[in-house]
Amino acid sequence: MAWKRIILFLFIFSVSAEATEFKINKITDLDAPWGSTFISDKELLITEKSGKIKLIELSAGNVSEVTHNLKILEDGQGGLLDILYEDDVVFVSYSEDHGKFKSTTSIARANLDRGELKFDNIFVAQPPINSGYHFGSRLAVKDEFLFASVGERGQGMIAQDPTQHPGSIIRIKLDGSIPKDNPKFIDKKDWLPEIFQIGVRNPQGLTVSPFDKKVYASNHGAKGGDWFGEIKKSENYGWKILGWGGTNYSGTKIGPKWMPGYTKAIKYWVPSIATSAITIYKGNEFKEWNGQALVTSLKDMSLRKLDFSDTKNVREEIVFQNQIGRIRDIQVHPVNGKIYFLGQDGLWLMEKN
Repeated sequence: MAWKRIILFLFIFSVSAEATEFKINKITDLDAPWGSTFISDKELLITEKSGKIKLIELSAGNVSEVTHNLKILEDGQGGLLDILYEDDVVFVSYSEDHGKFKSTTSIARANLDRGELKFDNIFVAQPPINSGYHFGSRLAVKDEFLFASVGERGQGMIAQDPTQHPGSIIRIKLDGSIPKDNPKFIDKKDWLPEIFQIGVRNPQGLTVSPFDKKVYASNHGAKGGDWFGEIKKSENYGWKILGWGGTNYSGTKIGPKWMPGYTKAIKYWVPSIATSAITIYKGNEFKEWNGQALVTSLKDMSLRKLDFSDTKNVREEIVFQNQIGRIRDIQVHPVNGKIYFLGQDGLWLMEKN
C-alpha cells in the first residue's frame, strides 16, 4: 500500500501547489457589473447592468462615474451590457428601450471622454421584442471590423431566420457601415446585410485571438449544451434545430448535439456551466498559458483553461471555482498580463504570488 500513499501525497502536493500559484484580491465593489475594457494601462471602463459606466483608476483605486445619453431598458437579462475601447472610441452594447416593453440589442459608439460619453447608435437589432431574455451582446474588434453577438431573445427558431437579427453574429465596420464582403453580398442573398453567422442562442463571450487572428465565441445552451467555438462566415451553429447535447428546461429533447451541415463547436459542456466571457490569453504573468482560451462561467462560478491547439483533443483545466461568485467578464492587462475579473459584485485581480 506504500505506492498508494505516495500517489496520495503527490496528489495533495499538486493541489496545494496549484492553490498557492496565484492570489485573487478584490479591487473595488460594483453593482452587477457586466462589461469592462482597458482605455490605458492604468484605467478601466466598466458597465453596470443598471445603466452606469464607471471609470476605475487602478493605481489609486479611485472610482468615478461617467455620464452618458443612452436610453436603456433594464429588463431581466437586459440593461447596459458590454463595453469596448478601440482607438479613442468607446463602443457599448445595451438593451434599447423601444416602448411598450419592447427592446433591442443595440450598439452605440462615442469618442472617449472621461467625464461624459455622447453615444450614437451604429446598429439596432430588428425587430424589437417583448422579452427580457438572451441579449448576447459581447463585442470584439478585428482589423476595421466590429463583431457583436446578438442573442435570440428566447425566441428559439428565430435564430434560423436570417431576415431577422436575433440569434446571429453580426459584422459591421467601426463607423457602423456594412462591409461589402459580408455573406449577403457573396453567397447568402436573403440574409440581412450585417449578419455574419446564424444559429446561436445566447453568446456572451466573443474575442479575437492575438495568435491566429480568428474570432471565437462562447454560447449559453439551454439545460446543457454550452459551447466554445470559432465564428465562421456564412455558417450556421444550428439553434434550435440542434440542442448541442442539452435539453429544454422542461426536460424535453431539443435536437441532436451536432450533425453535418452545421458548424461544430470546439468544446461542449453538458451539463451547462453557464459560460460567460472568454479571452485567448497572451501575457507575461501566466506566460505558460499563452495561446490557451480562458472561459469564465456564471452558474459554475469557475475559470476554466482550454488548450485547443489540437481541436480533436481539447484539454480542459479548472483554474479556480467558487472563489469570487458568478464571473461575468475577464480582461488581461495589456502590459503585465495580470488578469481582471468582473464578479457579481466587484472587480477582482488575479496575479502570481
